[in-house]
Amino acid sequence: MKYVHEFRNKELSKKLIEAIHHSTTGQYTFMEVCGGHTMAIQKFGIPSLLPAGIKLLSGPGCPVCVTEKSYIDTAIAYARIKNIIIATFGDLIRVPGSRSSLEEEKAQGNDIRIVFSALDALTIAKENRNKQVIFLAIGFETTAPGTAVAVEEANRTGLKNFFILSAHKLMPPAMKAIVDEGIKIDGYICPGHVSTITGSAIYDEIAKKYGIPCVISGFEPLDLLQTILTLIKKVNKNEPTVEIQYKRAVHPSGNLKAQEIMKKIFTATDSEWRGLGNIAKSKLTLNKAYEHFDAEKNIPVEVEETIDDKGCICGEILKGLQSPPECALFDKSCTPDNPVGACMVSSEGACQAYYRYQTKKETS
Repeated sequence: MKYVHEFRNKELSKKLIEAIHHSTTGQYTFMEVCGGHTMAIQKFGIPSLLPAGIKLLSGPGCPVCVTEKSYIDTAIAYARIKNIIIATFGDLIRVPGSRSSLEEEKAQGNDIRIVFSALDALTIAKENRNKQVIFLAIGFETTAPGTAVAVEEANRTGLKNFFILSAHKLMPPAMKAIVDEGIKIDGYICPGHVSTITGSAIYDEIAKKYGIPCVISGFEPLDLLQTILTLIKKVNKNEPTVEIQYKRAVHPSGNLKAQEIMKKIFTATDSEWRGLGNIAKSKLTLNKAYEHFDAEKNIPVEVEETIDDKGCICGEILKGLQSPPECALFDKSCTPDNPVGACMVSSEGACQAYYRYQTKKETS
């Protein structure tokens, strides 16, 4: 397949690995903030190819993982209301809430439907005008434009029974929050999919204010190895700048139409993140012109008190402070078949990535 095999070339990989070893002159800590990168790094065994001086941390790049438990509890509360249909992406359905999950609620007969896009949820609303349809809008800048398009279409057509429960997060505020907390980061492996929408300028402040180089990376082995080599060179030269490695998909200015629709529909507000707490201006909320589609502002609901996970360290893992094997529950009471925390649920979660590609490899 074009643009896959080319980026898995063994000879080029060997050359990049040699260059990385040759360029490594000290200790480096790099963090990826994309769930796709987390999975790819473990799948391709990237850590095993690197010198001992390079440490890779998995950050808050999984949208399901960073979604706070109170959001899941709210979605469950809505699902229990008669004549409400919950439309959700599939990977959210198994995330444990305080006392239940959307999967368990669906098994109890509540109307919860898996969709592939916000427009699918919009179609459900058009076909069920006697019911209220709530789309669980999660994800970073990558998925937010799709939600914005659905909201605009609902507004244009005068649809009255379509709502969203927004958990759309913005990546740069989280990246800054991690550094502000004192976590040592020498370089960021920046998200490829987010950057196709936003462009590269959103990372400029991180590079300039914090002195941390940022490289937007693709997802294949050569992409990641080249990105790591580039970060090493930037650290060695004390060159905290932003660079696009993933040039075949990311333009410096990003997708202007997507940015325009997001700006039209949403406004940035403060938000809770799993493990990171409240981060200023880190969530996309419907602005006043479209707030009649906001479920929380239009559909009253009583939500039970949120209960923290006992023993789960997903929050610490999302900050790069601990790794999955350091959790007492990992590969014991917490597995992909029986997840205790969100980091084990999502295919982009650090715990599932490590479970699938490291733990099973070690025991095989």
